[in-house]
Amino acid sequence: MKNYTIDIKNRSQSSDERYNIAFKRVKRIKGFYVHILVYVLVNIFLISSSISREELEGGFNFNPRLFSTPIFWGIGLVAHGLSVFGRNLFFGSNWEEKKIQEFMHKEEATKWE
Repeated sequence: MKNYTIDIKNRSQSSDERYNIAFKRVKRIKGFYVHILVYVLVNIFLISSSISREELEGGFNFNPRLFSTPIFWGIGLVAHGLSVFGRNLFFGSNWEEKKIQEFMHKEEATKWE
């Protein structure tokens, strides 16, 4: 029985290169969190300024235009989040290597049954 290991990524990066990659990743994550903060603050202001005192006293009438900005901006926010976290969301950094090992172990196990 052979033990196969596959090195998918080049692991011989210098510490400076790894630092630069990590620094850029942290900046992207920070940018996403700032985007969330601006989204929440601006939409709270827009929605609260759109609701007049008469609407609060007489009951709230649903106005679809009131929620169009949060909805469409929210779609953009989700896209931003997927661009920052998405590549590791479904397929982690070692996903391919783990799947290859899993299939090889399954095939080896079925060979002996």
